[in-house]
Amino acid sequence: MDLGTTGIWSPELRLHPDPVEIHEAAAELDQQGWGALWIPCLGGGDILGDAERLLRASENAAIVTGVLSIWQHTPEDMAAGHARLRREYGHRLLLGLGVSDAAARRAGGTYRPLAALNTYLDALDRHAEPVPADERLVAAMGPRLTELAGRRSAGTRPFLVTPDFTATARGVLGPAPLLAPYQAVVVDSDPVRARATARTFLAPFLGMGHYANSLLRQGFTEDDLAHGGSDHLIDAVVAWGDLDAIDQRVRAHLDAGATHVALHAISTEPGLPRTQWKVLAPPAR
Repeated sequence: MDLGTTGIWSPELRLHPDPVEIHEAAAELDQQGWGALWIPCLGGGDILGDAERLLRASENAAIVTGVLSIWQHTPEDMAAGHARLRREYGHRLLLGLGVSDAAARRAGGTYRPLAALNTYLDALDRHAEPVPADERLVAAMGPRLTELAGRRSAGTRPFLVTPDFTATARGVLGPAPLLAPYQAVVVDSDPVRARATARTFLAPFLGMGHYANSLLRQGFTEDDLAHGGSDHLIDAVVAWGDLDAIDQRVRAHLDAGATHVALHAISTEPGLPRTQWKVLAPPAR
């Protein structure tokens, strides 16, 4: 499965209230040449149904669940659904899996993410229609999960990371596996406005333990995580400015060992950010 070097990560492609506009937008993104369309899980729901809507609307782009929580979707349901979509649309669905944090686990269980993910992958392998390793990936921000991702899946998609993290992850993964960091972008050259736009989306994530811990491991401080993120933090994990500035950040990830960068166009405007997507589109870049 070839994801190309850039894709679009978009909650709007799941949550926008007009399914017709989602269909039109997905078709437009496919025509623009994006290698993959990534949709987050965001609390559950019919993630494979939403993926199928994008598969139906597009012809070439891979569709990636980026990522679904193993605590909210059973491996049996995911394997069966993946097999059905593969039969209907070919090898275009990449099943992204994540362990989230302790707050997301099912009630009554001990939070052991590595063991839980291994068990989940075992179940995908044992299913009557197993999900091939190269059609699933693992969200990882620590070395043990990153190593597992390289060994038992196509690779990994880290979230809220710098190019320095990408280089470290590549060292753990080795040369072959997919490394597809999420990269938030704001197409706006005004620093005050761009940072404020970035904080509207990122602030809730900075209060989540696993993301906060990852950022602390990357060298940021508790002060950087306060009040929606310091300017230093925002500038490090969000690419803002004109197309050249955003291109430089994408290139920094690729030079550090990324094989694909999933761009999330953050906007305070309601609806689908189709104007920003058009500006960022691969032919223009």
